[in-house]
Formats: sequence, C-alpha cells, structure tokens
Amino acid sequence: MTHDYVSSALRTISLEAEAVTALAARIDGQFTAACELILNCAGRVIVTGMGKSGHIGKKIAATLASTGTPSFFVHPGEASHGDLGMITKNDIVLAISYSGTSSEVVTLLPLLKRAGVKIISMTANPQSTLGEVAEVNLDISVLHEACPLDLAPTSSTTATLVMGDALAIALLEARGFTAEDFAFSHPGGALGRKLLLRVADVMHTGDDIPRVFAHTPMLDALMVMSDKGFGMTTVMEGNDLLGIFTDGDLRRSIDKGVDIRTATVGELMNTNPKMLRDNTLAAEALALMEQAKINVLLITDEQKKLVGVVKINDLLRAGII
Repeated sequence: MTHDYVSSALRTISLEAEAVTALAARIDGQFTAACELILNCAGRVIVTGMGKSGHIGKKIAATLASTGTPSFFVHPGEASHGDLGMITKNDIVLAISYSGTSSEVVTLLPLLKRAGVKIISMTANPQSTLGEVAEVNLDISVLHEACPLDLAPTSSTTATLVMGDALAIALLEARGFTAEDFAFSHPGGALGRKLLLRVADVMHTGDDIPRVFAHTPMLDALMVMSDKGFGMTTVMEGNDLLGIFTDGDLRRSIDKGVDIRTATVGELMNTNPKMLRDNTLAAEALALMEQAKINVLLITDEQKKLVGVVKINDLLRAGII
C-alpha cells in the first residue's frame, strides 16, 4: 500500500508546533535568572550535551556567539579526556540533557561545581541529577515526540533549539546588539559586506576623478570623459565643485539643438548632482543610485569637498546586492 507521506509530515509539524507553543508558559523567573547569569558572566557560555542534544547545543552555541554572547561547544565525552581544561571558573556551562541523567554530562558536574562554575541546565525534569545541581533549569519537556514510537528526539530537540534561540535573542536585545555588531561577526558573507562596506572603501580618488573647468570647451570635456571612462566629468573651480556633466546631459543638450562645438561645459553642466558622504554605507549608495536611476555618485568629505567618485559597477563587484 502507498504510504500517506503528507499525513505523516503534517502530524510531525503539528506535534512540534504544539511543543514550541508550550514553551511560552515556561518563560518565567527561571528564564530571567538564566539571562542575568549570562549577562553578568565575565567569561564565556560553554554549551555541552550528548547525542542529539549535543547537535542542538552546537547550534545554540553558534547562535549565542554570533549575537553578542561569547560561546562555544564542548563535547562532554571529550571534556572527560582533557577538554575540561577549556572551561574556566569565569565561564557558565549550559548543559543540555532531556532526561537530565546523561552519564557523560553528569560525570562533569562534580568537577564543574568544585571549580566554582555556574550551571544552567536544559532538561525535561528539574528533579533530575542535572536539574538539581544547576543554578537555573530551563524546562524543555514535551508531551509527545513527533516520532510515532515516541522514541526518536524530534519534538524535544525542536523545543530545545527554540529555547536556545529565545535565550540568545533576549540577550541580544538586553545588550543593545546592533546590525553592525552582527556584521562584525559575519565579515565574510554578503551580510557583512552590506553592513560594513563604506563608499570610501570602493570609490575612485585622486587623478582617477575626471575634472574640467567651467570654461573648458565641450569637445575637450568629452575627451576627458572618454579618457577616464566614467561617463561623466566633474566641473571644478580650484578645489570647489561647481557641477557635473554626464553622458545623459550630452544627449539632452543635443536634443535641444545645442552646438557642442562652441559650447563650454559650464553652460551645460548639472549644478545639483547627487552626492553622498564618504562614510555612507555602500548599500545606501546603491539604493540611492537605483532610485535616482544614475550610474555614478560624487563622494564628499565632512567639509563637503569632493574626495571621490563611485560607479554602480563598483558596488555590484563588491557584492552589495
């Protein structure tokens, strides 16, 4: 007979959703105490757990670390064979065991207590060995596993993961952790580039910037534009920016019947070009260029002096999308 895969999947989702929803009633004084212990911790949060709890623990440690709470995972079996030295008295141990009696975790408890390390437990049984030894216990119990045999950790691991996320986000908000802080721990990804890269990091400067004077004949200005390859030139008077002349301005001038053989660039320039500060996020520059439908932006310093030019292709090559 053909198995009803859809019914199995929907039952699993329903049971795990119920397990997660039930956690809301347990966000209480124990949860607050766990958050305060971690916020007042001078060291790191060391997450440990065996089996499926260990796999979930690794993800919780990674989430804590990336959201402002220094954290890493220590395998309880390896801890008994030397890795316990990675844990200091200034750290807090977040120990995960659904039963609260996992032998590999329980073995560590006397040693952690002797070293003065505070423990936060995640168990389904606060009266278990782990639950009673810990300063704080977070209840991750579920009525039923999604597994029809009620054996394979499914609903329980989902509940544990969500409790870990709740802890991480509560700490993130308590620390005032910002998007820029997040980007500093993700510098290699697209998010880091989007949140950290400034226009000053990608702009063209110095002699690369096309410059002409207001009295420069249009034909000479076009030669500068062609040589620099920006599809535009700035129009300067000394170090002061007067305006900009672009390929688009050239087309509009020709459409109006202007004789570019006799005109000067100052007669046809745009005196109100789009400009941004050099400390502006590259992502903001890209958004402005897309909104204004332009390919080049002028970049100024805090004294509003021209310091660079950025092209939309520069931002796209930098991965700002």
